[in-house]
Amino acid sequence: MIRGPALVLAAALLLGGCTDDEGDPGPPTITASPSDSTSAASPSDKPSDKPGPPRVVDTIAKGLAVPWGIAFLPDGTAVVTERDTKRVLTVNDRGLVRQIGSVPEAEPGSESGLLGVAVPPDWQPGDFLYFYASTASDNRILRAPFDRGRLGPSEVVLDGIPVGQIHDGGRLAFGPDGYLYASTGETGLGELAQDRGSLGGKILRITPDGDPAPGNPDPDSPIWTWGHRNVQGLAFDDRDRLWASEFGQDTFDELNLIEKGNNYGWPIFEGRGNDQAYTNPQVVWDTDEASPSGLAFLDGHLWLAALRGERLWRIDVTGKRADRPTDFFVGKYGRLRTAVVAPDGNLWVTTSNRDGRGAPAADDDRILVIDPS
Repeated sequence: MIRGPALVLAAALLLGGCTDDEGDPGPPTITASPSDSTSAASPSDKPSDKPGPPRVVDTIAKGLAVPWGIAFLPDGTAVVTERDTKRVLTVNDRGLVRQIGSVPEAEPGSESGLLGVAVPPDWQPGDFLYFYASTASDNRILRAPFDRGRLGPSEVVLDGIPVGQIHDGGRLAFGPDGYLYASTGETGLGELAQDRGSLGGKILRITPDGDPAPGNPDPDSPIWTWGHRNVQGLAFDDRDRLWASEFGQDTFDELNLIEKGNNYGWPIFEGRGNDQAYTNPQVVWDTDEASPSGLAFLDGHLWLAALRGERLWRIDVTGKRADRPTDFFVGKYGRLRTAVVAPDGNLWVTTSNRDGRGAPAADDDRILVIDPS
């Protein structure tokens, strides 16, 4: 659906027109919209035939406050960030929750605060953990050493990412290439997504020290792709392809296959367009059925946590094609924020009900353990 840039920008500046965590409902129908670009799939690409429904097998932690990011250490312990408290926690496989520190630079707001966390693939005790935080002046990527149960002082890896009360992006993921990928939002200013001089509305790719990664479209820039509204989910599949979930405005949320140097169209297009200069999404949803945040890949399927939609989506992946989205747990656990694959092959999924926009319970927020079957 085409949105003129001026019209989109005006709408984006009105908080009531945003679907990121709350927003106005769209039409009640989900739409699968595969990309024009497909490739032949090898057997390892193909999802398992007729998988059974996922089921919640445990609540590994509860009484949390907007848990936003989860990343696992090599010993299976999870590092968890809380957006609004700035706390950094660990959760082990027995459900023991401990605070290991905080990120004092974070300045929580409506959708801002302490967001994503990432663990380098070769991490050892004493090495850095990586965080995405909204500060008073910008969004930035920080790192802090973690050893003997305590988080050390943080240092800046990359700063200057635009910050706002909305659309701050915030997901971090180390890729198979060893570089750090980060999603950013356009803070409600749609034109930033097309501005190659701004880090807003982009997916970034940097070295662990914060430099533009070798092989970027512009060797002097951390920008990997652009034209994004607000990406909050990043996941690599078993063929090292990167997928991203993205909030729409009034009509379509998106699942995109991320490829080097592509322009994903915001604010020129919301959902699919008809201009080959922009990359179409693989799948689109009406905004009241999704508001997609966390994204995980497991056994031929992407798993997408939905906030406004209050459900978990499973999407089949075959080659470079994603389709057949199926939803589960609709309305049962409230708003779902983050989905990650645990070392035992289950999914850990966080709720996001304590920020006053869901249906809070006494023990929310929580981390659910889901057997994907």
